[in-house]
Amino acid sequence: MMNKKIIAVALIIAPLIMAFKAYKRPTGKLIIHFVHTADNKKICKDSTYSNAFGEQYSITKLKYYVSNMQVDNFKENNSYHLIDAFAEDSIVLTLPEGKYNNIQFLLGVDSAKNCSGAQSGALDPLNDMFWTWNSGYVMFKLEGTSPNSTADLQRIEQHIGGYKGPYKTMRQIQLPFNQSIEIALHKISEAYINVNLDKYWHGKNDLSIAAQPLLMVIGEKSKNAADNFIGMFSVIEK
Repeated sequence: MMNKKIIAVALIIAPLIMAFKAYKRPTGKLIIHFVHTADNKKICKDSTYSNAFGEQYSITKLKYYVSNMQVDNFKENNSYHLIDAFAEDSIVLTLPEGKYNNIQFLLGVDSAKNCSGAQSGALDPLNDMFWTWNSGYVMFKLEGTSPNSTADLQRIEQHIGGYKGPYKTMRQIQLPFNQSIEIALHKISEAYINVNLDKYWHGKNDLSIAAQPLLMVIGEKSKNAADNFIGMFSVIEK
């Protein structure tokens, strides 16, 4: 008799467990915008900026990788986004309903993808962010001109890469939202991240244009430049 009761209970509970497993929380959209600034101005191709050393410069290219975006405990897996400052790129995430308090991501491309040769999509070599199979991806690329540059044509070229050992240039960025962001069904929420180039030149390490207008090799100097990435990012109100 007892066994029959156990079987009966199991027959009732089993469908409930299956239904619970099949249930998915409603989702909404979060659009993450990247706002690029320097010298208290929005970056554009026809402007001139001044860094902490009083060096004037203009920008013709600013691109970098954002990988494996995570909002609280929700994480994109195996995701890679190439952000172009002049394309005003954004990232769209589908998140379960609820309130979220922080965002984090890898600035750069993880070592596994660097060791996998050329990829497709955002990691396609045609995006001009890939050196060679051995050297891997350029995590961050800044190009422009400056009268303080000692390079030919007054060039600035900051191509920061390296994924091995002490010269890794990927950096984990973690940012709290100023206030919780609510995700709800059929609702589009937005978050804005400021990328401040002032912090690239003058952060944990000082990087003057006069001293290093061209930085395109893996090593200590690129690692020092990458150490400044963390201070460049902050959540802003819009």
